[in-house]
Amino acid sequence: MTPAQSHKSEALWVWMVPPVLFLVSAPLWLHWWEPQMFVAINTLCMPVAAQFWTGLSLLGNGWGILGVTAPLLVFAPRLMWAWLCAAPFAIVFARTGKFFLESPRPAAVVDNAQMRIVGEVLHNVSMPSGHTLTAFAVASGIFFAIPRARRMRHIWLLVLAAGTGLSRIAVGAHWPGDVAVGASLGLLAGLLGNQLLARMAPVHCQPTHWSLRLVAVLVALAVYHLLSEELDFAENGPLQLLLAPVAVVSLVVFAIRNARALKAA
Repeated sequence: MTPAQSHKSEALWVWMVPPVLFLVSAPLWLHWWEPQMFVAINTLCMPVAAQFWTGLSLLGNGWGILGVTAPLLVFAPRLMWAWLCAAPFAIVFARTGKFFLESPRPAAVVDNAQMRIVGEVLHNVSMPSGHTLTAFAVASGIFFAIPRARRMRHIWLLVLAAGTGLSRIAVGAHWPGDVAVGASLGLLAGLLGNQLLARMAPVHCQPTHWSLRLVAVLVALAVYHLLSEELDFAENGPLQLLLAPVAVVSLVVFAIRNARALKAA
């Protein structure tokens, strides 16, 4: 098999992961074992502090992700673009699913005394889990943008995304089936995003290019939201206060690089 054929077969195998995950998880999104499975998982997660689960959920919030990935703006702009290219697909998948599927959330079906609910009590628009979908789109977008020889060192990205999915059950917001569908659609969004990334000119990774400056503006908006809003949960307040300085420092370094590049020009 030639290197080109090997690359093609691997690419086909990778593209099979989202639909296979979707089909394998059919018993979950068909609710064959619900609500017992949800209650069991939610109960098992109870001994862990709520702040741990809400922090993982923040990885499925757009403003939170911009704060977490802000250093990429300086150190690895291509990886920043990797997840930003996946984001539009994630938004379309999540909004479409929630528009057409008016599925009830666990709190609308399960006796609330039998489960832990963190934050607002949600009752409707359960499928798919938007936070899980977003987390997997970001994680897989970055993961597949990394050279294949070094990918397995960064499998922790997908583990974190899975943790975000588990957190949505732990806080009482989603069924396991919502999480499984969100994961499969998020992986697909990441793969599609990498197709866009492959077509981007290298100039978009230059600090003086208008497009990367626009990304810096998004990070600045994220700082505002991190400091002024409650992102999903009140428990995330301390974490937001930690992420905001990280984003600010990243913006300052980015601005310095811009100034130096302009001076050199």
